[in-house]
Amino acid sequence: MELVLAHSPDADDAYMFYGIASGAVKSRFAFREFLADIETLNKLAVGGAALDFTALSTAALGFTDRYYVLRVGASMGDGYGPVVVTARRTDDIRLAAVPGRYTTAALLLKMAMPGVKAVEVPFDKILDAVSAGVVDAGVLIHEGQITYGRLGLRKVVDLGEWWLSEKGLPTPLGVDAVRKDLGLDAAEELKRLLLESIRYAETHREQALGYASRFSRGLPLDDVARFVDMYVNEYTKDMGRRGEEAVEELLSEARRRGLVELGEAELV
Repeated sequence: MELVLAHSPDADDAYMFYGIASGAVKSRFAFREFLADIETLNKLAVGGAALDFTALSTAALGFTDRYYVLRVGASMGDGYGPVVVTARRTDDIRLAAVPGRYTTAALLLKMAMPGVKAVEVPFDKILDAVSAGVVDAGVLIHEGQITYGRLGLRKVVDLGEWWLSEKGLPTPLGVDAVRKDLGLDAAEELKRLLLESIRYAETHREQALGYASRFSRGLPLDDVARFVDMYVNEYTKDMGRRGEEAVEELLSEARRRGLVELGEAELV
C-alpha cells in the first residue's frame, strides 16, 4: 500500500523520521513524502486533502475529526514552547504575528493574551516583521525560539511556561496523525513504525542530527541538537497519560472559549 507521508521541513520532524527516510526501518507501506510548513499541512488536513500519515498542530484537531492521533511522535514542551517576542516595550503589545490560524502557537496566544490581535505571517518571516517594527510582537516557533535573543529581541512571554502555570501540563504543540478511513490497524502499525524510526535516530544520533541539520535553515549543529532535544523527548516516544491530558485539556479549554469547533480527539 502506498501512503502520503507528510511532515514539516524542520529539524525535529526530520530527526523523528530519519529511520524511515534512510530506509533503515522497513515497512509493508510505500511512502510518497510530502514536505510543507506546518500551517500548510494543517490547512490541507482541515480542508480534506489526501494526507494519509501527517504531522499536525494539536490546535488543528479542533477543526477536523478525520484523523486518529498517535501517542507516538508528539512535540511537547514541559514548561517551554512558542515564545512571544518584541523589539518594543513589553507592555505595549496590540498586534502580534502568528504562524497560521490553525497552529497551536496562535491558539495559545489567543488564550494567554486575549486582548492582542493576531495577524497571520509565514513562520520564517515573523522575526523580520518584529525586527522591522511591522508588528508589535511575534509568536516564534521552530528555531526562532533559540535565536531571537541574538537579534536583540526581548521575550514577552513563553507560552509553554504560561500553559504550565495555568494547567500544570506540558504544552502539546504538534502530533502525528493517521486518516481514520485507513483503519485502526493501519494506525497502530504506523505508530509502531514511527517509534522504531525514532529509536533508530536515537541509536544513530550523529547521523540523524546530520540529516536533521539539512532542514535547520542554517542553524549551527549544536543548536540543531538543542532544538531536537527540546521537542524529541520522553513525550515523543509515548505521550503517556500526562501528555494525553495535555491534548485533551488544550482542546476542551479552546472549545469552551469558542476558539475551536471540536473539543476532543481520538488517540491511538
